[in-house]
Amino acid sequence: MMRARDRAVSEQIEIALEAADRGDGTIPIVEAGDPILRQSTVPFDGQVDDDVLLQLLLAMRLTVRSAPGVGLACPQVGIGLRMAVVEDPATVPADVARVRERELLPFTPLINPEYRDASGELASFYEGCLSVPGYQAVVPRHRKIILSAQDNEGTAYEREVTGWSARIVQHETDHLDGILYLDRAEMRSLATNEQVARWWNQPDAQAAALALGFELPDTPIM
Repeated sequence: MMRARDRAVSEQIEIALEAADRGDGTIPIVEAGDPILRQSTVPFDGQVDDDVLLQLLLAMRLTVRSAPGVGLACPQVGIGLRMAVVEDPATVPADVARVRERELLPFTPLINPEYRDASGELASFYEGCLSVPGYQAVVPRHRKIILSAQDNEGTAYEREVTGWSARIVQHETDHLDGILYLDRAEMRSLATNEQVARWWNQPDAQAAALALGFELPDTPIM
């Protein structure tokens, strides 16, 4: 017999896919304040069959590309399932890419992901979130992580992820634990997208830290 939370997840997936079918193929993105963004998720354990899972992944891919963004977790589309998708074309200037260690990240489903620090180093940059539209803040993240997850065929894998790709994975995995990026942010750095573009479009966050009065941490996040 299907457990109540698994049954709820199946219903949430059905609702999300119906919304995609009624519209342009994308799923409406949940914004901060919705309780689902603050709840822990249920591990994927065959709550839906392979065809429905693929439909969901394709709808999430279209949604994140249309937003546009570089990652999307199931709670952000109203589904309490431990799954996310990430993809980064890394179309940024060369100096930004070098400082932020930003490289092409192909479309990748993250099913039941976990991560752990792999270097003891932090990197602090501005980041935003599709569920907190219009704002960005500086967030310290592990520079290098070990990602453990499953692909859409159920095969487990483990890989090292570095730089901006590691930041994306951490951000999306945090969503699956009810954590928003603002929970980890240097709140004195909080700015609208327009003000980030005006004042803080440098490759790193040093100028923002000096002007806005916050320190860039140099110890690992616990």
